[in-house]
Amino acid sequence: MNPFESKTFDKPDARSEFPHGHADVVGIGGKKVLRVTFEPGFRWTNDMPEVAGTPTCQMNHVLHVLSGRMGLRLTDGSEQEVGPGEVVSVAPDHDSWTVGEEPVVFLDFDPAPSKA
Repeated sequence: MNPFESKTFDKPDARSEFPHGHADVVGIGGKKVLRVTFEPGFRWTNDMPEVAGTPTCQMNHVLHVLSGRMGLRLTDGSEQEVGPGEVVSVAPDHDSWTVGEEPVVFLDFDPAPSKA
């Protein structure tokens, strides 16, 4: 058995399309890593409720923003804007959106559903 595993987003294991964006998925080391693109105009609460079946995102995320800017808001009203180079942990029950006219591209490390 090879102790190393290597993959590329140039040949993802899966691709998921959604309004104003897409996610490329690679499975590696028993985990998933997503490279997600939110195009200008993307907003989770506008584009994803019918896709996900919930009014806000119910996933736990650890993200690394590669380019663009993204707004995040929890349902308790706390809000943050993140940009290139930032690593952020996002709790479930949140909204997210593209800030400005540049697409947001980020890595999402092994996203997991909320335990609630």
